[in-house]
Amino acid sequence: MSYLSISFSHKNTDIQTREKLAFPNEENKDRFLKQILEDQHLKEAILLSTCNRVEIISRASNPDVASKNIINKLSKYSNIEFDDLYERADISVNDSAIHHIFSVASALDSLVIGETQIVGQLKDAFRFSLSKEYCDQELSRALHYSFKCAAAVRNATSLGTGSVSVASTAVAKAKEIIKDTAGVKALVIGAGEMSELTIKHLLSSGFDVVLTSRDRKKAQILADTFEDFIQVEDYVNLPELLNEIPVMITATSAPYPIITQDITKNCSFERFWFDIAVPRDIEEIDSPNLMIYSVDDLQEIVNENMSLRAEQAKTAYQIVNKMSLEFFDWLKSLEVDPVIKNMYTRGDAIIDKKIKNALKKGFIDKESEENIRKLCQTVLTEYLHQPQKKIKSISKDNQCDIVVSTVQSVFGMDSETSFLSHDCNKINE
Repeated sequence: MSYLSISFSHKNTDIQTREKLAFPNEENKDRFLKQILEDQHLKEAILLSTCNRVEIISRASNPDVASKNIINKLSKYSNIEFDDLYERADISVNDSAIHHIFSVASALDSLVIGETQIVGQLKDAFRFSLSKEYCDQELSRALHYSFKCAAAVRNATSLGTGSVSVASTAVAKAKEIIKDTAGVKALVIGAGEMSELTIKHLLSSGFDVVLTSRDRKKAQILADTFEDFIQVEDYVNLPELLNEIPVMITATSAPYPIITQDITKNCSFERFWFDIAVPRDIEEIDSPNLMIYSVDDLQEIVNENMSLRAEQAKTAYQIVNKMSLEFFDWLKSLEVDPVIKNMYTRGDAIIDKKIKNALKKGFIDKESEENIRKLCQTVLTEYLHQPQKKIKSISKDNQCDIVVSTVQSVFGMDSETSFLSHDCNKINE
């Protein structure tokens, strides 16, 4: 079985393509994961869908066939030609797949390098598949280790500070345009996590925030979590708000545009709209004094920040490279440790058996039993010390699987239970 990742992101697709590939709700994700797991070549799968990427992380017995089957299902879901998707897809197997997953978790593959939301989104995607039993021990091991890698990157670099999300980048752009934000209203549409982040950055940048959402109650609850006053408006007032407020940031999960040409009036003042939703919330609109920025337009700010983050990113990639190698060493050690433990367990069982026979036949007395047992265990430990060291050193060798299988065969061990007995949840996130 091989690790397999299929990635569509801002690096290989435009926003129009990502809109069609997006999975806006859990029902769609659940249905898609069920479909791809019907493939006999696929054993586990996780689906990550954000404003900048769609990732399928899986375990496959035949990665080539499995990747084509997955992309075929994506083609039907998105109504995009198979050949177009297959040509765009970044497909990674085993070492490169793990490196990619670790890079994604550490926010090194994000539109905004170092953004803090992606690891949480990846954890949510992992928990969803785990709860539905779409992933098991193998992917769990990889994902837990990726979270460990992300934590190491955060601790060793300052990539997670400053403007590190699409929301904060949009607000930074708005502030750059407006300059003096005192008394300037900014409209936020939506009451989800991205809207919460947007409000946080707008307030810290000095804007007066107006919030609207289809769910008025949810919007009010969100507004009440901030110490600063947030003006909450009914969603039916959206057309008026759009034509009265100079700055607007929208981040809903609507599957279609909610802001259209017919509700957009021509205004004498300049307006700046930021659409950080995928699929986009704003359709193509032609109106004077109106500037619309999509997720991809924010790449300009990202590029400006890249030079400042270059050295930090280099350090982060070194950590990802190191921990990707460590992960496979750790996987190999999971094969070796049960083998060593089994050797000692079998030795102890033989000692117990022989001592019982010796007592039964009167070769030793009861008073000497414990001392003889300790002596036998000392002999066993000394005898197995060198083989133990050798097997552990082999765990980092390319021939590890062959050697371990040979040892298991010689000692009559069960290769399946020895490997699967380890609990992936012991990894600290």
